[in-house]
Amino acid sequence: MPPAKGAAASSLKHVNKKLSSSRSTFRQQVHLGVLIAWIGLIAFGTVIIWSASLTNSEASFSRHLLGIGLGTCAAIVMWNLNLSNLANLSSVLMVADIVLIFLPFVPGLSVTAMGMTGWIKIPLIGLNFQPVELVKVVTIFYMSALGAQYHGSIDSVKEYLKLCGMLAVPFICVIIQGDLGSSLVIFVSGAIIIMMSGARKEWVLATLAIIIGLVSLILATDSIVDGIVGDGNSLIQDYQMNRLLVFLDPEADTSRAGYNLQQSLIAVGSGGFFGKGLGNATQSAAGFLPESHTDFVFALLSETFGFAGAFVLLALFALLMFSTIRVAIKCDSLFYKLVCVGFVGMWLFQIFENIGMCIGLMPITGIPLPFISFGSSSMIVQCMVIGIIQSIWRRHAAQ
Repeated sequence: MPPAKGAAASSLKHVNKKLSSSRSTFRQQVHLGVLIAWIGLIAFGTVIIWSASLTNSEASFSRHLLGIGLGTCAAIVMWNLNLSNLANLSSVLMVADIVLIFLPFVPGLSVTAMGMTGWIKIPLIGLNFQPVELVKVVTIFYMSALGAQYHGSIDSVKEYLKLCGMLAVPFICVIIQGDLGSSLVIFVSGAIIIMMSGARKEWVLATLAIIIGLVSLILATDSIVDGIVGDGNSLIQDYQMNRLLVFLDPEADTSRAGYNLQQSLIAVGSGGFFGKGLGNATQSAAGFLPESHTDFVFALLSETFGFAGAFVLLALFALLMFSTIRVAIKCDSLFYKLVCVGFVGMWLFQIFENIGMCIGLMPITGIPLPFISFGSSSMIVQCMVIGIIQSIWRRHAAQ
């Protein structure tokens, strides 16, 4: 009998050792925090878009699920790819950026929607894809490849200005395309990469002061010239200027330019602490809240689930970003550290801008809320980013 007990104990110990080894292998292959945050955000967004689809025909639930499916496939593909060679392909990445930005202007591919030519038609599956969403990711790789060359210390103003000039290329090209919101995402994520590459604080502060001065000068000059000439060819379009004026004075125009903001504030405030529940978001259901499934999806979420739902959403975003920062800290490559930081900067700005515009803290722009807003282009690319982070964790993190 004693030998039998000893054999059983030995067998149990062997099984426990195998289970422990299996768990350790899983942790090396997949970062659990990133995975949990991604699944949570996808689930939350799916519920919100489903509720929007009950009263809004434009919020196609089947299309949203298709975007998630394609995004999941993209995530799996990226998770299995080794992207190490991209660190040495900054010139190729820059060319890819420019090609993607102007791809919607190629005859036969271009699709115009909401007054902007920014989409291409994907054959066979019948989806419109917005290449600028992919440009955000390519630019992060492009700027990280450039920044990693300085090994954490940019020693001269000349090198700093060179990096700024490189970032200006995709930034200006996207502005020329007419997508101010996406250009700001590209600018912010790229600027964060430059700072983390070793730029001195005084250089960064001086650059910000110059940019603010230039933007103010452009706005003032553009308004004066447009008022005199009146040809409608101003750099800042009327709807963009109206959005800025409404941000500065929300009560200035509650029937036209300020209508969206007023309805968004009503939706957010009426949700209370626990919200009105699924299918009971009256601002969206009655058609008062425009673009409730895209630009103002946070207002719809807040009306449906209240402050508690908004808190859960922000907690999931925080988990995603802090987990990505942990991947960056553990990473053995400066290039991939900068890539992870760039992704966090991209998410942080989009979250701050989208939520901020819904509650009157930021000007209204067409920036989607990652993983939540309706739109296959954004969903596919954001899921692809998750796959990239998991690939970095799998191959380049010291665990």
